[in-house]
Amino acid sequence: MRAWPGAPAPLGAQWDGEGTNFALFSEHATGVELCLFDGPDGTRERRAPLRERTDQVWHAYLPDARPGQLYGYRVYGPYEPERGMRFNPAKLLLDPYARAIAGPVRWSDAISGYVPGHPDQDLAPDASDSAPGMPKCVVIEPAFTWGGDKPPRTPWNRTVIYECHVKGMTMLHPDVPAGLRGTYLGLATDPIIDHLLGLGVTAVELLPVQHFISERPLVERGLVNYWGYNPIGYFAPDVGYATRGLGQQVSEFKSMVKRFHRAGIEVILDVVYNHTAEGNQLGPTLCFRGIDNLAYYRVDPENPRYYVDYSGCGNTLNLQHSRTMQLVTDSLRYWVEEMHVDGFRFDLAPALARDAVDFNPFGKFFDVIRQDPVLSQVKLVAEPWDLGPGGYQIGRFPIGWSEWNGKYRDTVRSFWRGDAGQVPEFATRLAGSEDLYAASQRTPQASVNFVTCHDGFTLQDLVSYDHKHNEANGEENRDGHEHSLSRNWGVEGPTDAPSVVRLRQRMKRNFLATLALSQGVPMLSHGDELGRTQGGNNNAYCQDNPITWVSWELTPLDRELLEFTRRVFALRAANPVLRRRTFFRREPLPGGRGQDLTWLHPDGRAMTDEDWAQAANHVLGMLIRGQATDEMDERGRLFVGETILILFNGGGRSRTFALPSLERPGQWMEVMNTGRPGTRHQRGRVPLLPHSLVLLRLEESG
Repeated sequence: MRAWPGAPAPLGAQWDGEGTNFALFSEHATGVELCLFDGPDGTRERRAPLRERTDQVWHAYLPDARPGQLYGYRVYGPYEPERGMRFNPAKLLLDPYARAIAGPVRWSDAISGYVPGHPDQDLAPDASDSAPGMPKCVVIEPAFTWGGDKPPRTPWNRTVIYECHVKGMTMLHPDVPAGLRGTYLGLATDPIIDHLLGLGVTAVELLPVQHFISERPLVERGLVNYWGYNPIGYFAPDVGYATRGLGQQVSEFKSMVKRFHRAGIEVILDVVYNHTAEGNQLGPTLCFRGIDNLAYYRVDPENPRYYVDYSGCGNTLNLQHSRTMQLVTDSLRYWVEEMHVDGFRFDLAPALARDAVDFNPFGKFFDVIRQDPVLSQVKLVAEPWDLGPGGYQIGRFPIGWSEWNGKYRDTVRSFWRGDAGQVPEFATRLAGSEDLYAASQRTPQASVNFVTCHDGFTLQDLVSYDHKHNEANGEENRDGHEHSLSRNWGVEGPTDAPSVVRLRQRMKRNFLATLALSQGVPMLSHGDELGRTQGGNNNAYCQDNPITWVSWELTPLDRELLEFTRRVFALRAANPVLRRRTFFRREPLPGGRGQDLTWLHPDGRAMTDEDWAQAANHVLGMLIRGQATDEMDERGRLFVGETILILFNGGGRSRTFALPSLERPGQWMEVMNTGRPGTRHQRGRVPLLPHSLVLLRLEESG
């Protein structure tokens, strides 16, 4: 095997058209071996010591290593867990910068760096070779014909996000070719794209696609990590969503992105940089732990044998170390520059910006992202909570970041469930959550509004179950959220009772209409528009089967819901007052123009402080004036939309709502009513059915 000194940068395995440069960072290692394999089973292994070390990077250039070459590393150093050192050259390790990974983990005790079952637990190193059971890294050919591909760069105020799972969206779709179902290429086929465009979707947010593994206990129960929040390869598209392995997953992912872009749809990745699949001190040795445990992970400063765990998954990446910060930012830039993705949603984002303990909204991670000429220009969305001290950090992220608004989700659920005292906060969420984002000089687009997501009940189950039913997960229904703010409306689970079915359909329309008519960025969860159910499972992370797959066999009621969803999001797209770039003004505008927003009491007058304080109130009117705005579009033209009136009745009895007096000649046209179909002109008082929403627009005359 020919081996030349090579270069310490860039990290990873880089094919240059003649050979491949291999570079691996390890601060504390005493030696590194590059291991080459002729097949994924690991039976034929050749080893090349990396004799060159520059600035803590071990490197070599192999002129005979070509794309498709399988490889891994063995790293030498002390095995002293009590000092945070866990080197074990018997364990084959993945390259943290691998662009592709082939094969799954074949679980056995050899995958552990210690002897499982030993009285000393992880203090006793294990000498068995893990290579036969380990996946292998793949040297890739990075060239791809992007042609004229350009990012859509959809403005935030025009963005509609659709959160979906690559496999779950297509496995049951009859019009997706059988060989493409469950893959990147299947997700970007015409039937799926046409469906998304029909909903007005401008961006897909993909559940994790960076290479991940299924935990051993799940595999031994016949389950998998379906959601993918168990990463081990931050540069590698997961091979499970490709039609072929050995590097083709990279080109297939790129093809998917290119097709979405051609349709005007952005691709946002759900990324998990808060932890890895190696778990706690008793977890497997797959990559980072065996390369440099102290550099890559946050360890307990008083006892480095144990990890700091802000993720609930056993470990936390150490972004206080410059090389780990580099790993994360290099990964993000790679997905933007080489894979052409348009943004990221950061799982458990506070864990990325903690100092010694506390979350720091002015921390190093945010500074690095903000000054980066590439990353500062893409969509950045935070899941604003983790499991560390003070973990709920909603509203505290800096300029340039949007957030999953959990308060929006909970308030909207509570209001439509009929809980008392929700009207004031419900109004705040409808108007863009100014209380959360204005202080940091952000806009309504900082609020990613959602009612459901992958984690929790689907929309159908939200209106069908009072309690979770997670027995299929094999944890005796102990897993999943206990507090879902759901309501079954009379029967737990499926029913043919006409009155219950009708009410559930109305409630789903209420949720979808509220989402579409709220200020901020709406996010739909895949299949909600089709009545998708998980049978009451609100933690289906381990179910890779019809429990989680989207069913495309639609009942007449499912088709009605789909058409309703298309219609209500078309209304949002057509009227700029529903997607403002700034918060509503509190004072009238100059020139005699009135306030752009007025909250109305059911008797037609503006709400007073006393009205807001009435906890039993479930009825609210939201009057948005189309002319009263000083917002401009991208070409400097004033946004002029229709004046609309949205009436909400979250209570259990019918009410009437007095229409406000008109400032100009005209009449109110009922555009949408979740309680009954049809459109009609309205005068005087509008009847509101229990648990219903009515949208009216002003038709001016003269």
